[in-house]
Amino acid sequence: MAAVRTAKIGRLERPAITGVLVREIVNFSSYWRAATFSSTVEPTIYLLAFGFGFGSLVSTINGVPTVEWIGTGTVATAVLFSSAFAAMFGTFVKYQFQRTYDAILAAPVDTEELVTAESLWIACRAGVYGCVPMIVAVFFGLNLAWGMLTVPFIGFLTGLGWANFGIMTAGYAKAIENFNYIVSAVLTPLFLLAGTFFPISGLPRWAQILAAFNPLHQCVELVRAAVLYGFEWNDLLRVGYLILFALFMWRMAIHAMERKLID
Repeated sequence: MAAVRTAKIGRLERPAITGVLVREIVNFSSYWRAATFSSTVEPTIYLLAFGFGFGSLVSTINGVPTVEWIGTGTVATAVLFSSAFAAMFGTFVKYQFQRTYDAILAAPVDTEELVTAESLWIACRAGVYGCVPMIVAVFFGLNLAWGMLTVPFIGFLTGLGWANFGIMTAGYAKAIENFNYIVSAVLTPLFLLAGTFFPISGLPRWAQILAAFNPLHQCVELVRAAVLYGFEWNDLLRVGYLILFALFMWRMAIHAMERKLID
């Protein structure tokens, strides 16, 4: 019995992660329409407004038809909206108001497994939702390409980092109103510096440097490479950067939630 009591429980056990994922999937079936609407309609409106409104004045951007440029760029916007925002508000509500995480942690699930499962689920949704603007753009002239098959994986990888960012933000936030600071001071500038609507090369040098460290910009460039240009060797560096961003945010999210949930 002593050996059983002192046996160390393995980290990231598959049954624990699977249990949390199954709960999220079952729960998602009750609100998927609203979640899908909010995560896909706004980026699609950006596509239609900028692609056709701005596109009527400027037919091409960097030699690419405006609708195609915006359609591939807004993939990153859809990923951001369906990952960071969903993670911030969803996580805060679950631990602060619904006490969902208290109930989950009463089972054989630890905080690390909980955060991992939550971020994986949100990233999967982001990978799917991120394809919506691209699919809409296909109906307005974007040519089909085999590289489009990689876009869900690019969205998943990007969404994984932003999902953990959202969980981390919720873990440190004392009130839901604190999210206004993050949205205005962090997410909005990064959204504008992603290269979604205009080339980064036209910005001042300091803005180009900031964009180089922007995960959203890496997502935009990878999607455009997949759909428009074709992949090159330097795209592996972009993938590596997104992996490092996801891993760093994952550890930060775990630390934040442990402070919040573990007495």
